Amino acid sequence: MPKRDQEIALLRDELEMLMSERQALLRVVGAATVLIASLDSKRLPVGAVEAADMVATSINGLSEETLQDALAAVNAEIEEDSANA
Repeated sequence: MPKRDQEIALLRDELEMLMSERQALLRVVGAATVLIASLDSKRLPVGAVEAADMVATSINGLSEETLQDALAAVNAEIEEDSANA
C-alpha cells in the first residue's frame, strides 16, 4: 500500500474513532441534562447542588445544536416552560 493510501486509512480510522467518542460523550451529556432537569435543588445536599450547578453551567455553555444532538442521543427533548409558550 503506498504511503498516501496508508495516511488516508489512518486518518479515516482516527475520524471514525473520534466520531464514536463524540457519540459516547453526547450520550453522557444528554443523560446529565435529563438528570439535572429532573432535580429539585431544594431537596439536595449543598454539595450536590454545587456539583449540579457546575454540570448545568457546562451544559449551558454548549451550542444549541450540540445540546439537541446530546438530547437526541438519549431520546430526550427539552420541555418549554409554560411561561415561554
